[in-house]
Amino acid sequence: MTGLPAELDAALVDLAGRRPLLVASDYDGVLARLRDDPSAAVPEPGVAEVLARLAAADGVTVALVSGRGVADLRTTSGFSGGPYRWVGSHGAEFDGPLSDELAARRDQLAERLVPLVEGTPGARLEVKPASVAVHVRQVPDRSAAAAVLERAETMGDSSLTMKPGKDVLEMAMTDADKGTALRRLRSELGAASTIYLGDDVTDEDGFRALGADDVTVKIGAGTTDARYRVDDTAGALAVLERLADLLA
Repeated sequence: MTGLPAELDAALVDLAGRRPLLVASDYDGVLARLRDDPSAAVPEPGVAEVLARLAAADGVTVALVSGRGVADLRTTSGFSGGPYRWVGSHGAEFDGPLSDELAARRDQLAERLVPLVEGTPGARLEVKPASVAVHVRQVPDRSAAAAVLERAETMGDSSLTMKPGKDVLEMAMTDADKGTALRRLRSELGAASTIYLGDDVTDEDGFRALGADDVTVKIGAGTTDARYRVDDTAGALAVLERLADLLA
């Protein structure tokens, strides 16, 4: 017994027989539990080991696909020594850093948002390589938290891509998303199949981008286009450990 839903376990058994195989995952909420302080979101115990096992398997590529910037993801996860592919900023960091023009627009947007965030106790502004994110997870008044996100959205313009998430609104400089990034990565690798694990609204782009021969796993509650679901980060770890065992 694996503890996984029978249908998901059967899908993993089938997946393990295919090569080349792309094993891709979001980070926060999947490999690390969500934290009020994003810098404290270290990997759950056992995650580093199972990713290393997966990456060592013949014909398998492991990719981290995150809304975080790549530099932040490497630092926070501690995975920088591993043989992984890195996709940051929801796919915007695939070919390298943002252009100077887009970076300047990002900084101007951040300046406009500072008074809004500073006027709401618990709200926080995060400037990423390709976006600006307004976080309200630590705002005690939930109606005030919602109002901050609504106001932030009106302060953007049509050139921005709005990426709402769990107690956060990310305002991206490009229309890159995790789905396009996964399709591109899969094409580059010539992958026969892909598994993607995600927990947030932005991961739905990734789920929708994959096909019938792929495995998509939603972590936690909420409406999803993923084919399978597990409850939490422990469930995500169980999926990866089962796949690593099958590949071995």
